[in-house]
Amino acid sequence: MGRKFTNKDIEIFNKLAPETGGNTTSAMGHQYPYILRPISHRIAQSSDDFKNRLNKLSSEELDYLVDLALKDMEDIRSLDPGDIDALMDVISEKISSERASELKRHAGII
Repeated sequence: MGRKFTNKDIEIFNKLAPETGGNTTSAMGHQYPYILRPISHRIAQSSDDFKNRLNKLSSEELDYLVDLALKDMEDIRSLDPGDIDALMDVISEKISSERASELKRHAGII
């Protein structure tokens, strides 16, 4: 289940959710196992908010998250449906539609 966050993971999490003040643990005291799921479920107020947060990432940071998801080290299947669409939109815009399609196929979201 999940992984231990690297410094890069923490940096990306903080960029997506600066209001957490660097806290990457849940209310239950467990480290979040993924970056995007707590942003989707607990922090972003809407799919538009989620998309705006994702747009703060560089294409390299976004591609890093795609790589993690393709290795099943980042969970995108359990994001809110509108947030999955927002993620795919941002990937298409910042990286490529082919990369978004690759991730959709991998996650079985087609």
